[in-house]
Amino acid sequence: QVQLVESGGGSVQAGGSLRLSCAVSGYTYNNYCMGWFRQAPGKEREGVAAIDGNGGTIYTESVKGRFTISKDNAKNTLYLQMDSLKPEDTATYYCAIGPHSIGWGKFRMLVGSAYSYWGQGTQVTVSS
Repeated sequence: QVQLVESGGGSVQAGGSLRLSCAVSGYTYNNYCMGWFRQAPGKEREGVAAIDGNGGTIYTESVKGRFTISKDNAKNTLYLQMDSLKPEDTATYYCAIGPHSIGWGKFRMLVGSAYSYWGQGTQVTVSS
């Protein structure tokens, strides 16, 4: 059974930082893509950042230079370092995992429907 468990969300003032973690268990494939997505109330889910099996990354334009996605294969954990947070970053953040073939089309890495398994989400609130 595949499980993804996010942690690290919370409330922070604008300009602050948070680091999200996503612990993965039960995914038996050696090569895969992982991504972070977010959804604010009344808005559609948005792809934030993703990383493929070779370590290649992609970010949505609004977080470039502020967010960094990384993974620790030994710990089966995905991270999202979020710096210079803005009120518009407020959302529930989800991690997801899917087959490495997602990475064959780089922009597809930010498409939620390409992924197979999802975490339960962690709330990030940024106040001005």
